[in-house]
Parts: sequence; structure tokens; C-alpha cells
Amino acid sequence: MEWQTLLIDGYGRTLEVLETALRGMTPDDLNQQPKPDCNSMGWLAWHLTRVQDDHVADLMGEEQLWTSEGWHARFNRPPQTGDIGFGHSPEQVAAFQSPDAETFLDYHRAVLERTKRYILSLSAGDLDRELDEPWYQPLPTVGVRLISVLADSLQHAGQVAYVRGLLKGKGWLGY
Repeated sequence: MEWQTLLIDGYGRTLEVLETALRGMTPDDLNQQPKPDCNSMGWLAWHLTRVQDDHVADLMGEEQLWTSEGWHARFNRPPQTGDIGFGHSPEQVAAFQSPDAETFLDYHRAVLERTKRYILSLSAGDLDRELDEPWYQPLPTVGVRLISVLADSLQHAGQVAYVRGLLKGKGWLGY
């Protein structure tokens, strides 16, 4: 198996989890927090996709789809590219208002397609390119960043599924 195929498969698994976990959810469901200081399914799905959009766009040297394709407007949020959820307070998380589930999935699909194209454009040598981020030591590489984003995405997608289970019970997967 080629390394690009392996990475693309990994990134695709986040979408699989989100498609299952968000199926049939209303915006009210997506905004529900298990406790007042916990993340909602909607905030988690938004955050994981925003991180991928932000980080892959940075690796590519391109504008985020958040602004270039107007996704911020579909989420009724300002076009602030730095707003990806890092450092959000409990109040900011609680104030997040989810659009419908299909909007989350469509945004994630768009980001995933661009991520796939980017991965396919890379050579094995490109993975070793160090990023100009001196606040990290050792300096991260393109390969390290791609794995970091993948791990973060899968973790948060699992959290979305877990929160759905907390709110809807264990029968939501159909078994």
C-alpha cells in the first residue's frame, strides 16, 4: 500500500464517523451539551473540520475554504480564519449555534477533498520538509503535521459519537 493511500484512508475515517454520528440530528440536538462546561456535538464537528481546513491550507500556502468558499456564512460566523476553536471558553462553546447536520458534513467533505488532493501532490521527500515554527522543538515536518491533524480529527470525531451516545442512548447505531 502506498503511503498516500494510507493517509487518505485515515482522513476518510473521520468522515465515516461523522456521517454516522450526525445522522438524524437536529440543530438543537447538535447544540446540546452533556453538562454546561462540555463541548456539544456541533462544536466538536465544527472544530475538527476547522483545524483540518486551517492546517492543510497553511501547508499548501492557500486560503482556507472557510473564507474562500464562504463556509463561514453557512455557519453564520464571521470570516475570521484564526477562529478554529482553540482557546474557546465554556461560554464561547455554549454560544456556538449549529447549522443543520448536512452543512457540517458538506464542509467536512470539501475540506477532505482538498486534503486528499494535497496528499496526492506530495512526494515522500515532501513529508520531511520542516515547518517554520520555532516555538516547537524539534521543528515539525509536513508529515508530522498531517499525522497530528489526523489524530486530532479522529479523536474529536469519536467524541462526537460518544456525546451522541450520552444524549441518545446506546441504540443509535442500530445494534
